[in-house]
Amino acid sequence: MRYREHMTTTYAVLSDGLEKRFGDVHALRGLDLAVAEGTVCGILGPNGAGKTTAVRVLTTLTTPDSGTATVAGHDVRDAPGAVRRAIGVTGQSASVDGELSGRENLRLFARLLRIRGAAGPTRADELLERFELTDAADRPARTYSGGMRRRLDLAASLLTRPEVLFLDEPTTGLDPHSRNQIWNAVRDLADRGTTVLLTTQYLEEADRLADDIVLIDQGRAAVTGTPAELKARIGSYAEVVVADGSAMLPAAAVLDQLTGAEPVLDHERRTVGAVAADPSLTLPRIVRELDAAGVPVVDASLRPPTLDEVFLRLTGRNTPEERAA
Repeated sequence: MRYREHMTTTYAVLSDGLEKRFGDVHALRGLDLAVAEGTVCGILGPNGAGKTTAVRVLTTLTTPDSGTATVAGHDVRDAPGAVRRAIGVTGQSASVDGELSGRENLRLFARLLRIRGAAGPTRADELLERFELTDAADRPARTYSGGMRRRLDLAASLLTRPEVLFLDEPTTGLDPHSRNQIWNAVRDLADRGTTVLLTTQYLEEADRLADDIVLIDQGRAAVTGTPAELKARIGSYAEVVVADGSAMLPAAAVLDQLTGAEPVLDHERRTVGAVAADPSLTLPRIVRELDAAGVPVVDASLRPPTLDEVFLRLTGRNTPEERAA
């Protein structure tokens, strides 16, 4: 593999100044990406931010108007065939045939991918075992649960042992158990050296899986960094649980004064929270100020922020999941 290198890091995906318009819609506005080999990169952003267009450009389904991009060392514009041979893609919807069994689906994909002789069936059986589908291998895929179908779809994208795997919303609609199975599979792929580029609406998913995160907004990489780095950029998160609903506004006034940030009120949970950028702010001080204001508090905490809170703070918008609802 010949990937471009920067300093001591080898990158499997690189883009520089990608631009793409669709009529009056400016989908990409100089998008820069750098995804290190063997890592999971989470691509987040509100609807319409340019995530899907970016993936389509990197997988050679769309040609950029300007800018450059390489995937697995191959230019997406000059060598699209080489890019396609080096990647796997799993879209939002399962691509398997419900009337065929799991084994038949994988063997069919192997033939379509021109995996010759016994290598195709052998690889199919390996993947069925790896994704814990052996017991259901000869059942029609239409009888599979949603999680099983997604695992089968993911297995199909790995038949050629891709160097870079693109996952577009891989766990949308899955129950927590199935989602955990997919998460374990993705981390295992990265541990084995596959580079994974993951777009997701679930910030918890990005927090759990991603080595690095890119927040795309208005066609640009607005913020990049590890989950820990992004959280550190906005400080801590102060949250209080009040005894009754009438105490929420007084609690919000106290947190507003202490943090200088607009508090977030959750009336159902009776919580009031705010980002605390000042590192000198302590939990005892918060409790003292609430007590002095006569606010009846059930619980109080000062903790690292979640990625949801990071997203809201850094982009000024709701989380991708909320915007998709």
